[in-house]
Amino acid sequence: MSLKTQVESGIKDAMRAKDQDTLRALRAIKSLILLEETKGGASGELSAEDELKLLTKAAKQRRESADIYKTQGRADLLEKEEAELAVIEQFLPKQLSEDEVKAKLQEIIARVGAAGPSDMGKVMGVATKELAGQADGRVVSTLVKALLA
Repeated sequence: MSLKTQVESGIKDAMRAKDQDTLRALRAIKSLILLEETKGGASGELSAEDELKLLTKAAKQRRESADIYKTQGRADLLEKEEAELAVIEQFLPKQLSEDEVKAKLQEIIARVGAAGPSDMGKVMGVATKELAGQADGRVVSTLVKALLA
């Protein structure tokens, strides 16, 4: 079942349950999907990879907004962002733990043949493709720096 179909089904369920937080998040996801499908040069259908990129971007935006609201003491807005993030994360693949990410990065470093900090670009290129949606880019970057130091 495509992401769009899952989201539309979720919207119906959220409307029946009168769950405004879930409904708002699902409508935001549907909006992103529709925008991506109709933008210039698009084929009208999203690949699984494109769907993953959309969801990852949306989750990242919610996390960043939540961090800002937390520092500003805006509990009301923080709560909304966290609720939307929870809904978005339901559609993302399971996030890897830091230890799992480190193990995968060590494997990638060995495969690429990276020796030091100058090889960070090679490692990050492979790591971002293989760990897409499974780990936050900031965490991956930090771990790669530490492992290559």
